[in-house]
Amino acid sequence: MDLDTVRTFVAVADTGRFQEAAAELSVTQQAVSKRIAALERALGVRLFTRTPRGAELTIDGQAFLPHARELLRVSERAVASVRTGRRPLRVDIIASRGAASGLMRGFHRTHPEVDLDVVMLFAIEKAVAAVRSGEIDASFRAVAAPGRPLPEDIESVRVLDEPLQLLTGPAHALAGARSVTVAELVGHRIWMPGIVPGTEWAAYYDDLVAAFGLTIEATGPNFGSDALLDTVADTPALATFMGERTLPRLPRDGGAPGVGPAGLGLRLIPVTDPTPVYPHALLWHRDNPHPALATLRAHLATAAAGPDTAGTWVPDWVIPR
Repeated sequence: MDLDTVRTFVAVADTGRFQEAAAELSVTQQAVSKRIAALERALGVRLFTRTPRGAELTIDGQAFLPHARELLRVSERAVASVRTGRRPLRVDIIASRGAASGLMRGFHRTHPEVDLDVVMLFAIEKAVAAVRSGEIDASFRAVAAPGRPLPEDIESVRVLDEPLQLLTGPAHALAGARSVTVAELVGHRIWMPGIVPGTEWAAYYDDLVAAFGLTIEATGPNFGSDALLDTVADTPALATFMGERTLPRLPRDGGAPGVGPAGLGLRLIPVTDPTPVYPHALLWHRDNPHPALATLRAHLATAAAGPDTAGTWVPDWVIPR
């Protein structure tokens, strides 16, 4: 149904005259007459009766009027939902327990006036396509993986270097260490079932293994972080990597056994010489006009700075800071 004809019908109903409705809509009286006639043909009923006093609604016109008003209200809400600055800022954080989730919570605390829609997209290809189409305004990713450069219309900035830490159970050989070097991890089994081939984090860990000769296993189903913690706690031969800002947060080495979730006695141990850091970047379309996107970028520039790059490691394909 053509909304112009519906809008014209409501204007005539409110003013009671075709001529006044034409003036209100800035069209000719002939145009008003044609629109009403077209609407009546589409509905198969008479909507107005012309009288010496003007145009009066028929019974069918009276029945249609409240629905016509609602059509116009729905139309206005639809336009407002996508109007720049009126709709929420839509941001992809990949997963609910990652560092990006913490960054966005910090942004929300600092800028509660900004309406947010937080989504979780798994594949970088889907995220980039969503940014390009306008489905989302921004995405947190580690870019750009080898052989997959970003499209020219996608901008990116590295916003956070998240140090990796070693997570062990209480019986692991390294559980008592205050810190471990990367070299000391050689020969130990590091279990990470969440690594999925083809993802940017798989490319990151592939390069970490190649650079330092580590043993990272991604075997077995991924039942989530709780199952991972249980397995690491109960298996002295296994450890895993966990980002410093990745949830759940656990006590560093030196915390009493049982302080971790469910009394597991887990240990988070800093990795040094060098410290592998996972590089989080923000992606957005260069022509995106949403004003809150600039606010988010400014917030991340001051609130999410990574550590000094001295003594850290990232793959050579990671965008520079």
